[in-house]
Amino acid sequence: MKTIYKKLLFLFLLLPFTVLAQNTLTGTVVDKATGQPIPGVNVNVQGAPSGASTGFDGNYQLSNVKSGNKIVVSFIGYKTQTLDFNGQKTLNVSLEEDTNQLKEVVVQVGYGTVKKKDATGSVSQISAKEFNKGINVTPESLISGRIAGVNVTGGGAPGAKADIRIRGGSSLTASNEPLIVLDGLPLSNAKPEGSTSILSTIDPNDIESFTVLKDASAAAIYGSRAANGVIVITTKKGAKGGVKVNFSSQVGINTVANQVDVLSADQFRELVNTKGTADQQALMGTANTNWQDEIFHTALTTNNNISASGSLFNKVPVRLSVGNVNNPGILRNTSFERTTTSLSLNPVLFDNHLKIDISGNLSFGKNQFQDEGAVIGSAIGFDPTQSVYEAGSRYGGYFEWLEPTGNLPLLPARNPVARLNQDNRRSTSTRKWGNVRLDYKFHFFEDLRAVVEAGIDRFDSDGYTEVSTQSALGYQPKPFSDPGYVNLGNYSSYTDMLQNKNLNAYFNYTKDLGKIKIDATAGYNYQLFQKEKYQSGETRQPNPNEDVTTDPDINLQSYFGRLTLNYDSRYLATVNYRRDGTSRFSEDNRWGNFGGIALAWNIAEEEFLKDNETLSSLKLRFGYGTTGQQDIPAQYDYLRRVTLGTINTQYIFGGKVYSTARPEGYNENIKWEELAETNVGVDFGFLNDRITGTVNYFDKKSSDLLADVVVPDGANIRNQGTYNIGSVRTKGIEFNIQSDVVKNDNLTWNVAFNTTYIDQKITDLGITVPGFQGYLSGDNIAGGAGNKIQVNSVGFAPNSFLVYEQLYDANKKPIAGAYVDRNADGKIDDADRYRFHKPTPDYTFGLFSTLNYKKFDFTMNWRASLGNYIFDNVSSNLGYSDAGLRRQTDLSNVSSDYLNTGFTYEDNGTMRYLSNYFIKDASFIKLDNVTLGYTFDKTLLKAASLRFTAGVQNVFVLTKYNGLDPEKFNGIDNNVYPRARTFLFGVNANF
Repeated sequence: MKTIYKKLLFLFLLLPFTVLAQNTLTGTVVDKATGQPIPGVNVNVQGAPSGASTGFDGNYQLSNVKSGNKIVVSFIGYKTQTLDFNGQKTLNVSLEEDTNQLKEVVVQVGYGTVKKKDATGSVSQISAKEFNKGINVTPESLISGRIAGVNVTGGGAPGAKADIRIRGGSSLTASNEPLIVLDGLPLSNAKPEGSTSILSTIDPNDIESFTVLKDASAAAIYGSRAANGVIVITTKKGAKGGVKVNFSSQVGINTVANQVDVLSADQFRELVNTKGTADQQALMGTANTNWQDEIFHTALTTNNNISASGSLFNKVPVRLSVGNVNNPGILRNTSFERTTTSLSLNPVLFDNHLKIDISGNLSFGKNQFQDEGAVIGSAIGFDPTQSVYEAGSRYGGYFEWLEPTGNLPLLPARNPVARLNQDNRRSTSTRKWGNVRLDYKFHFFEDLRAVVEAGIDRFDSDGYTEVSTQSALGYQPKPFSDPGYVNLGNYSSYTDMLQNKNLNAYFNYTKDLGKIKIDATAGYNYQLFQKEKYQSGETRQPNPNEDVTTDPDINLQSYFGRLTLNYDSRYLATVNYRRDGTSRFSEDNRWGNFGGIALAWNIAEEEFLKDNETLSSLKLRFGYGTTGQQDIPAQYDYLRRVTLGTINTQYIFGGKVYSTARPEGYNENIKWEELAETNVGVDFGFLNDRITGTVNYFDKKSSDLLADVVVPDGANIRNQGTYNIGSVRTKGIEFNIQSDVVKNDNLTWNVAFNTTYIDQKITDLGITVPGFQGYLSGDNIAGGAGNKIQVNSVGFAPNSFLVYEQLYDANKKPIAGAYVDRNADGKIDDADRYRFHKPTPDYTFGLFSTLNYKKFDFTMNWRASLGNYIFDNVSSNLGYSDAGLRRQTDLSNVSSDYLNTGFTYEDNGTMRYLSNYFIKDASFIKLDNVTLGYTFDKTLLKAASLRFTAGVQNVFVLTKYNGLDPEKFNGIDNNVYPRARTFLFGVNANF
């Protein structure tokens, strides 16, 4: 017994020494070249199951370290260091960049990844540190101007959708939107009413990277939806190690950068006194009102996000993020607000054989809209001599044009300020989306993996439009002069639901046979799109057109495969194939076969160039592939259908209301639009890849175009529909280069530049007749009735302008009503219209610069566009005196372009609207953003590193175009919501 007590006493006395032997190690990890701290570095005891990671300031704390342990310090892009621990309290580490590892950036290529240096297709990736700075309300603005061949055109309205085109698109009237894949979930390009876009629900703070698959050989693995390219968005994930908290807050002051140039009140008075009748002169008021000042204002945007990432139980990487953006528009009573929550879990189980990725996202949106075109148009054209308000006005005290009887006339514009305040359009939306990915590496056959992904995306919205009972736009069944006059206002509401379900299941086999590496993938994809909608109609009017619409489900199913061969990282080949089926086409045309092949020669890995520091990278690439297109509005256009008529086509028999049945037009031969593309590229790097770049030449042809065209009389029940006609060919060159111009301990300067040239022409439009000029296209223009200014014609770019050639006098002033008789038949008619320029640019440019000096950082990004033209629809519609003096009972303002032309009248109906005088050169250079930042490394707060920023967005524009903004996606400048100039301030804290 005494022996036991002695042993216990010995162990008790030994315990303090045992505890003391397990030390806590602290230190800082910095970049060897710059001395800057590196966050996220893994610091582990060799062989131990867990460890620590550095914070934003590069500091770490590692517990339970014993003398004799080896400390492993590792981070992506740096050489791993293994150090001995001999009881020291502090261990500071300087990590050196590993240039070989930096080359091995991993990019997403669809159902898998590949090292950048082994990629065979045209693939571009941009990560979070390279994103555009500033207040980015929607994700599209993160990459605007940053990637060669990718054109992003945003709007001015809060949360507005940006139009994205990769290599100019490929279709005429079918969708030209790229396929967007979010964390493995292919998204639908449709959005419910009351929302702004499919990407506006995503918080840009949650995005880790964009990968763009540009050519068909790279995108063919996505088949039917990849004809316009693919954008793969990867969101941020958790990581093993300690908890990291990031908080960012931004405030933006949105100001009006420019206004449409119209006559001032004094100029307008002079016009009316000179050209107006006595009755018109008597209508003028005594005010000097700038109506654009009245509808626009300075607004304050806030953008806040907090995220926490780490490892649950030191085993399950997790990230939780909550964000809110409140973006009032510079047009009064417009706004966009979004609140988001995202959660990701990424456990690895069974000795690293089962990887699980779970992502869940919830987004709430609140929007306030206006009838933007009508409000802005009213402000541009409203009489500047009238006051906003009028004493005793029955329309809420606002001035409105009235007849002598007090009745409301039909034709004059309504008071734009009244429209803003008496027309309430609001919506709310909820979007829930998520994806579960199981990646299992077989225990008994570790070269084979089975991957299953299941995702769902549900987007619900509801909203209403309420017009005040004091508004001139309210429903007034009887005139004011009638004793029974009443203003009922208006009210309508809607709900909308979109749902997208996706399932991927595939096997991946990889085998390393020495110098030969094999990577093979084969699988199945299922996707289902559903839509339901309810509209109440105008409930304060008789017989509201209430409607419930359940669209037929759209089903896509596919079988796909890919084989990649890699010989010694020198010779690379990729072959992929996809067989797609769509419910939009009949059984005879339902399935399409698409594939691609890509070859690459990594010359830098050859013996004669290996380890060459001057020419450090050189790779030649060739790719050819086909992709498909089936994204058209019609769900079952191939079926002969009979539908019930609307409320406007009902009949009453015997006191009972009957709906009519009507046959619909159809096209049973509708089939896949196909795209074939060839790509030749060179990737290069100099001076140990301090300078890197890419050149691509591409040539693609879309055939059997899905186009909405006019049908000859008697050929079908309808006179217009979707048919496969013609082809479009697009050729172009892309070039990008980036360099660390300066890189030392105190100063780094990185510059990235890209440019793209695109030549796109229609090569065929099917069977035509002599004299056929093409199919009119684009939006209707203001002026006249149903006029179009654009056309699709063989031998010209899509949506070229179709106009008359204006004649000028000796002073180069346009002659009213005088045009060139181009066919010399002695008369001016439609046959004299010709194609004159196009809205899309020949060349686009992007320049991004980042300068870091000690703790200061300065970034700016420029964009330029050359060869794009715009139709000045404001001047064509309002640039003549009769536009302001149409009637004897009201007045309207006119465009200041009237001072240049002296145009008086419309001349011969609508020809003046269609003059090439109004086609203007809209080439531009824009400084999109400048941002200055300063970082405090725990000098203000011990618990956090702080970075403060200040900057300006939409700084200035250099252009010949004297309209509101030269950048308009559809090429028609008319009543555009202007882009704000934003002054921003922000703070970012890392704990």
